[in-house]
Amino acid sequence: MLNFKTDLKLLITIILILVCTFVLGAIVDKILKRFMYKGLEHKDFDVTGFKFLKHLIITVIYILGISFALIQIPEFKIIGHSLLAGAGVISLIAGLASQQALSNIMSGIFLVIFKPFRINDRITINDYTGIVEDINLRQVVLRDVENNRIIIPNSVISNGIIQNTNMQDTKCCKGIEIGIGYEDDIEKALAIMQDEVAKHPLFIDTRTPENILNNTPLVVARVIALADSSVNLKAWAWTKNHSDGFILYCDLLQSIKKRFDQEGISIPFPQREISIKK
Repeated sequence: MLNFKTDLKLLITIILILVCTFVLGAIVDKILKRFMYKGLEHKDFDVTGFKFLKHLIITVIYILGISFALIQIPEFKIIGHSLLAGAGVISLIAGLASQQALSNIMSGIFLVIFKPFRINDRITINDYTGIVEDINLRQVVLRDVENNRIIIPNSVISNGIIQNTNMQDTKCCKGIEIGIGYEDDIEKALAIMQDEVAKHPLFIDTRTPENILNNTPLVVARVIALADSSVNLKAWAWTKNHSDGFILYCDLLQSIKKRFDQEGISIPFPQREISIKK
């Protein structure tokens, strides 16, 4: 009977510690989220570092709570003390050094310190492209154009090549490439492409005062190749960000095709000459 009362008291103590731990974690999470929403009003607020710090604080709370719960059980007292003691923490880290978990944590810390990207940046890594939604102790979460969530471990990102369309400069340049027939008027086709690009509402002028003084054209368009069946032309169009760039690119393909049809400029199909020998 005595053992039953002792075990019941121990069980209730452990449950209370775990409940308090999870409640404290939830309260801290809500408080930190409120600070983050207030911080978003300031332009210099670092959302990336704050979110990572939030995950780190909550993780520490859970580790401490589980450690205190383990201390209540005689058989697990050594493990509990090891988690709390400084020497035990060092031993634990050394034991995990070869594990993927520690690699992800350290990689996440370096990502936050060196900032190759931030929350809401659009990045491409390992052929996956999306908007950065979250950076935590284990992984980075991306949201792609189809609203899917792509979860990439921090260690994979640290060893990969990252393409960031928002780092330092958000402007986007789209190349509009179209082939015309060899018999068509090249100068006329280039002028049409320049005109269609310049009048698009999402196009922006990136020329410097020096460029304007030197009569640099608003839109650059050139012949880039003499292909098997066509003369390939290309115009470069600038927008303020990648999203506008995609819309501008699609619109220009349509408007330039219509103008070419109106002006009698052909977009040829591939052609081959075949000779048959007897």
